[in-house]
Amino acid sequence: MNKEIIINSSASQNRVAITEDGNLVDFFVDHPEKQRMVGDIYLGKVARVLPGIRAAFIDIGLKHDAFLHFSDIGERTEALQGIFDDDDEVDDEIENGQTQNQLDENLSPTSTLEIARPDLPKENDLKEKSIPRLKKGEELLIQIIKEPVKDKGVRVTSSISLPGRFCVLLPMDNKIGVSKKINDYKERKRLRKIARGIIPKDCGLIIRTAAKDQTEEALSGDLKYLVKSWNEIQNIAKKSTPPALLYKDLSTTISVIRDLFTPDVSKVFVDSKKLWKEIKNYLEFIQPELVDRIELYKEEVPIFEAFRIEEQIKTLMGRKVPLPSGGHIIIEHTEAMVVIDVNSGRYAAKKEQELNSLKTDLEASREIARQLRLRDIGGLIVVDFIDLEDEKNRKKIYDELKKEFKKDRAKTALLPMTEFGLMQITRERIRENIVQSMTEVCPYCLGTGLLTKKSNLIHEIEHWLKRYKLQGKHNFLTLKVHPSLGEKLKQGFISILTKFQLKYFVRIKLVEVEKISPQKFQFSISKTGEDITDEIS
Repeated sequence: MNKEIIINSSASQNRVAITEDGNLVDFFVDHPEKQRMVGDIYLGKVARVLPGIRAAFIDIGLKHDAFLHFSDIGERTEALQGIFDDDDEVDDEIENGQTQNQLDENLSPTSTLEIARPDLPKENDLKEKSIPRLKKGEELLIQIIKEPVKDKGVRVTSSISLPGRFCVLLPMDNKIGVSKKINDYKERKRLRKIARGIIPKDCGLIIRTAAKDQTEEALSGDLKYLVKSWNEIQNIAKKSTPPALLYKDLSTTISVIRDLFTPDVSKVFVDSKKLWKEIKNYLEFIQPELVDRIELYKEEVPIFEAFRIEEQIKTLMGRKVPLPSGGHIIIEHTEAMVVIDVNSGRYAAKKEQELNSLKTDLEASREIARQLRLRDIGGLIVVDFIDLEDEKNRKKIYDELKKEFKKDRAKTALLPMTEFGLMQITRERIRENIVQSMTEVCPYCLGTGLLTKKSNLIHEIEHWLKRYKLQGKHNFLTLKVHPSLGEKLKQGFISILTKFQLKYFVRIKLVEVEKISPQKFQFSISKTGEDITDEIS
């Protein structure tokens, strides 16, 4: 399998695509106006403590206060507060017998799994957890673990962790863990021994998957950089007044290189000389042997077109995704969940309905897993598969999805297919999905995807004129509408607008304005220009 990373840089954004044999499998966008926040460390102040929802809100200087659930208040919180006075999935075999649950290959090692209710942990996770008492106005060191989504603020944790290329530093901790993805027992033992030898005082350490087969010097160099960063954070914290940003994590582009540029990636192509140098300098510092795989793209054809990325992004943005046999899936975003519908399309005309349905559902399973990963869709997902009568066939779909989700860095959980062909899935959500980050709500339909019919708008105009006849005093009015509605008002031998004037004894001057919403109209007094649309009730 040929795995490549293609990076396109422009004045407005950086885009990173990861391909396997030419097929897009991961896509990241770095917006200057909306920079990545996961991993950033703040000195905050407790704004509110709400025991009823087992959470506190922390003022960190953003539009919305940060959400700190009691389950995200680590045992190290009090030790971390003491400084003011003067990615990895890890196995259960940790030095002090406790579990460190962090995702290895994600862009942040501080992720939390969302099951059923993405915003709240299971009750069992809270039963025997020691929770430090928080007081309003108290200073607190916190780290962002989830980006803001719509009207929700960021989610934070008080368990600080600093990710590097090969390891994750856990300040004020004493845990040592090795990524589960390193299967070789001897290698795990070697890395654990190295970790014991290089771990600084009052710190814990997680060895990441990328550390496999690396030397002690490489791990030690990576750790020194993290320790230096932690010391700088402490010094800034002592001098700062909350709310204050203490540490800014790497940009999306560089974090992809840090976390996803593994030895199985054959090449990294970059079309920006400045970014190429930045990536090269970063790699020379942390892993020099990979520098030769960075290549500056100099061709005239845009890099995303040359690698067929642009055409795959268009499919990524659409709600309809085709399947090989002629069927398709429809992806719809709602407030509570993402709903995916599987349709057989023209393939339904074939014989043996059960086998046809099974084949389409299997294709859909593979594509759904790919699309969730590609679009970075998180939270609750409900899939409506084509109905299967045989229980064994329903089990095949479940097994196929489980197999495909093993390729996903984000944590997922799914329930078996119901008799109605529905399957419930939860996927870890850390940031807005790609569609949300690259689009904005339509100012005309306000996100509904529907526009009021022109006949209904004309009815509303007439209804307004009826009320104006009872309340209004002026006989000369100006009506501003979008040209599409204006065209409808002027149609007919005797236009609709003329009929209104004759019926309600008022002179109306029609003005067509491109900038006005097609769903709105505006009445004003012709002589003064005063807008009276909302005055008539």
